[in-house]
Amino acid sequence: MSVADSTGTVLPRRTARQPGDLPAPRSFPPSLAGNPALPYSAIGQELADLRLQIPGVHGCVLGGVDGLLITHNMQTDVDPNDLAALAATTYGLGRQVGLRLGQGEFQQSTVRNDRGYLSVYAVSPQALLAVVGQDSINVARLHLHAPSTAERLAALLGRDRP
Repeated sequence: MSVADSTGTVLPRRTARQPGDLPAPRSFPPSLAGNPALPYSAIGQELADLRLQIPGVHGCVLGGVDGLLITHNMQTDVDPNDLAALAATTYGLGRQVGLRLGQGEFQQSTVRNDRGYLSVYAVSPQALLAVVGQDSINVARLHLHAPSTAERLAALLGRDRP
């Protein structure tokens, strides 16, 4: 369908998608938030190790793809619940980009702001690792260490990485 503007130029017009045009909705596994069976001390040690390996990291959050906080080691006044929700939002956007461009599953996304970074890494189909750092953080070093931390977290959660 096309529509002409005031100059007579024919403009293309988007048509509504049919239900069969979209992928089927993805069902998510149960949330890991509040699961008493998780090895919280080992998870906390992995988060602390990453924070100590990379100068400038303010803290880490392990959150679910549902946006709920699993655990954290934040060293600032940033609310870890808000950060878990932001990580899930970042994951959702990255997942859609991967689907629409045919680039596969979400792996990692980094947002740079005036005074810092937020990097989100896929841990498992249920979990995300979010790392907050100051502007002087060595992002290449973070990207070198965080994926192996995510793999160890996946093993602790009993899941394979996506």
